[in-house]
Amino acid sequence: MVVDKINVASPLCCVLPMYDSKHSSYVTEEDSDDLNHTTKHKRTNAMLSASAHDLRCLQVEKEKQDPESPRGALEACLNRCSISSSEDPPQNKEAIENADADVRCKNLRASSNWGKFFKLWKRRSMKRLSSFPPLSCAPVISKRNKNADPDVDDLNLHDIYDFQSSLHSFSITDLEIATDYFNPENIIGRGGYAEVYQGILPEGKLIAVKRLTKGTPDEQTAEFLSELGIIAHVDHPNTAKFIGCCTEDGMYLVFRLSPLGSLGSLLHGPSKDKLTWSRRYKVALGTADGLMYLHEGCQRRIIHRDIKADNILLTEDFQPQICDFGLAKWLPKQLTHHNVSKFEGTFGYFAPEYFMHGIVDEKTDVFSFGVLLLELITGHPALDESQQSLVLWAKPLLEKKDIKKLVDPSLGDEYDQDELNRLTSTASLCIEQSSLLRPRMSQ
Repeated sequence: MVVDKINVASPLCCVLPMYDSKHSSYVTEEDSDDLNHTTKHKRTNAMLSASAHDLRCLQVEKEKQDPESPRGALEACLNRCSISSSEDPPQNKEAIENADADVRCKNLRASSNWGKFFKLWKRRSMKRLSSFPPLSCAPVISKRNKNADPDVDDLNLHDIYDFQSSLHSFSITDLEIATDYFNPENIIGRGGYAEVYQGILPEGKLIAVKRLTKGTPDEQTAEFLSELGIIAHVDHPNTAKFIGCCTEDGMYLVFRLSPLGSLGSLLHGPSKDKLTWSRRYKVALGTADGLMYLHEGCQRRIIHRDIKADNILLTEDFQPQICDFGLAKWLPKQLTHHNVSKFEGTFGYFAPEYFMHGIVDEKTDVFSFGVLLLELITGHPALDESQQSLVLWAKPLLEKKDIKKLVDPSLGDEYDQDELNRLTSTASLCIEQSSLLRPRMSQ
């Protein structure tokens, strides 16, 4: 059963102190006590009236200033796209140097992908991008070495934005033919904002096409670019391989796919018998490696926020690949967590602190990973048809060490007892009520 993502406003209200400038001058000594009391009262009211939106705006601006963040990489490359789309080239050396400075992203891999993407995309999408809210990003300027050879610097820029990337710009016709005109029978996953279709290219390659289906054009554009900003920073055997996109008649992301499809479609479908115990164990280990990479192996920690069976693609040899970064958030090293004013994701996988308080950190993904382990062990979905939680059903059995009742009946006795004990112990730790008691993925 596939459960849609939800988008519910959080009851939490963040506060932001504000300064009332009306009494910042013309204060006599005798009025100071009354004025201090009045100012304090007004500040208190202002704190109560401020919203989480103000905090989010401040955080967005910080992300824009950081060239290593997904938003920062995106900002620099959007600036480059805007500059290169002008029909009239810069008329002087200073303008050329300023244009170059705007696009020096620190993350060279991300820059290469973005350069390729925007060169292929800009002619079709500039009109759509013009509807995106104005972007104001401080240029990523690095001091040039006056003695450096300018040809070397130019060569580096050329290499960064070379066309020899693997990204491909698909036409809407390509994707319609590949997915049988987005036949509902080819849907392999659904979320709050998108549907994922299985498709096949003329040369026989299988693809997964993520099609944004909800929201205004501006919201879809923001969602599209946000996910691309994350994907540009991700490169690991256990993350989905992004191969291209399309911006005709909508927003589409295209990933490599194997005939096995997603873990969810296999585990909860008619081909369940293909998932032997050894393959389930392999999926568990690979998913753990992928999450450890996102949390500790990237330049910026990435919190996926939607780990579930439908978001795990399987290769031909049952190697898991984490996909769908539409809800992912990057977490700078100076922050311990994010506080979000609304929660998004899939029922059955929510960590308690995320659901109740809007707290997002690595332990949010750890809880979801624990639910995924229970799915692999039991064969049950996170929520069954009667909306019963897998976690609530499994916890008493885990506490009693009644492991045999947890095992998927379709496996019979065909499983390794030591591996089963290891997975059940790990799952039990991952779904702890308190995030402090949950392990990190590297543990």
